[in-house]
Order: sequence, then C-alpha cells, then structure tokens
Amino acid sequence: MKYFITGAAGFIGSSLADRLLREEQEVVGWDDFSTGQEPFLEGARKSPRFQLVGGDNLDLTALTAAMAGCEFVFHFAANADVRFGLEHPGKDIQQNTIATFNVLEAMRANGIKGIGFSSTGSVYGEAALIPTPENCPFPIQTSLYAASKVAGENLIQAYCEGFGFEGYIFRFVSILGERYTHGHVFDFYRQLLDHPDHLRVLGNGAQRKSYLYVEDCLNAMLHVTRAHTAREAKHHVEVYNLGTEEYCQVTDSIGWICAHLGLKPELQFTGGERGWVGDNPFIFLDTAKVRGTGWKSALTIQQGIIRTLAWLQENQWVLARR
Repeated sequence: MKYFITGAAGFIGSSLADRLLREEQEVVGWDDFSTGQEPFLEGARKSPRFQLVGGDNLDLTALTAAMAGCEFVFHFAANADVRFGLEHPGKDIQQNTIATFNVLEAMRANGIKGIGFSSTGSVYGEAALIPTPENCPFPIQTSLYAASKVAGENLIQAYCEGFGFEGYIFRFVSILGERYTHGHVFDFYRQLLDHPDHLRVLGNGAQRKSYLYVEDCLNAMLHVTRAHTAREAKHHVEVYNLGTEEYCQVTDSIGWICAHLGLKPELQFTGGERGWVGDNPFIFLDTAKVRGTGWKSALTIQQGIIRTLAWLQENQWVLARR
C-alpha cells in the first residue's frame, strides 16, 4: 500500500509513518510544519519508501498533486488548540473543516477511496450517557474544535455515501506517548521544572478523563482499516471510539507524575469543574464496538502517562519549541 498522511510531522502522524515504514509500506508525508516537528521525521526520511512534501491543506492544487498515486489517506492534520479556540475562531473552521473538505476533494481527483480521520471524543460534548457509545445523540457543542470536527465527520460521511468512499472516523480520547507535545502531562511537567514546589491546576482537579497510549491507537486504526469493516457498512463509513476501559481524575494523574519525579508540590486549583470554556468535566467513551473487532488496549492510563513523562524527560527540547 501507498499511504498519504496529513500532519505527518505531528505526534500521531509521525508515529504512524514510522510504523508503516517498518512494515515496508510506502508513505507520502504532508505537513505545513505549523506545529509539526521535523525531528519526528528523522527516521522516516532515511527510508527510500518515504517522501516528505511540505504544504498546506488549504492549498487544494498542491494537495491534489502530492496525493497522486496514493491508495489510502490518514488525515491527522488539524488545529487542536481547544483551550484557546475562542481567541482565533476562524482557525478551527479553516484548518479542521475546510481542510477536510480539501482532503476529500484531492482524494476524489486522484481516485482514492479510503480515508481514516482523527476526530475526537469531544464531539459528544457533555454527554448524559457515560460511558458514551458511538450512537449517542449529539448534544450542543461546547467548543469550536469539537464543532469543526463534527463538520469534518459529516463531510466524510457524505462523500462515502455520494462517491463510494470507504471511511473510518476515529473519536479519540486524549492520546499519550512518545512525541506527545501538548496536553496535561506536558503542561504539568513544564510547570514542575520551573517551580517544583507548587503546581497550578485548572479547575478543581476532579475532572475525570480517559487517555490512550499512542501505539494502542495505531494498532486500533490499522486493525479496522485493514479489515475493511466500512466496506460492507450501510453507508460505507464506520465510527469508532478509541480509548481504554478506564478513566482517572486529574488529581490521580498529578499523583503519578509527582511520584515519578519525586516531588510533593502544593496544588493550587483555579476552581470550578471546568478548566476552560469547552472543557468537558467527564469524558469516558464506550469502546465495545472496536473491542468487538478483536482489538484491545495494552497499556493502562497510568502506564501511558509514565511513558509520556519519561519521554519528555529525555526530550526536553520539545518544551522550548512549544
């Protein structure tokens, strides 16, 4: 197979590129390097089966040309700045929704039928049903990021129905692991390097979240796309929640991080059940559907957090770049 990966220099995109190259697949990586990190592609660029193309998803002509000859697209490129989305509301629409439309149009021009899309568990908003299954009714959206991802999902579904695409929509919980460059582990570790005696925590620390280790995420995506589960689906599209069968409180994660670092900081909570506008105080996805295909996560949340923290300790250059 020849795969096209948008956001190839990002956390998940670069991890997938390395995985596919180890399997002797061909990969075309596409990235505008607005947030992607060139060092993440050092290994990939040594492979003759890898081609890196610099470009913006908003440039449909260049995107279409770069995608020529590929057979399957993994679309990861996005603005994932949930917390500060209200400061630049157009960014989510442009980089998440319009960009997804352009990816679909580039696929259509090149006769490519298969797409895997990184959506988010945030599309469920503050769900009344916990754990939340894929067929849970959508509530009112509380973040621009989630709203833009819902729009991207809907575009993919319409292309699958209208143009015979085979679509896989993955609603992630937060992903952890090597090459992780934003999120609570990153933020807490950077704070503790600056002031190990105290830690500022957004909200009340009682927020309940679920997380998934990056290799488990890759395994799930490749497992279902290679099984072509969407091919026989009613509308040629399948939606999968990806996460673990557990969740933790923010304070649990703080305890694991501080124990690993040998620190006992004073916790300073900003208060309230949300850390920012659109922060969901309880995210826990029902993963029975993807587990029914034979996949299951290998690492616990605690194990994923510690591996992430260990990688950050060994790669502190990412702290300065972010």
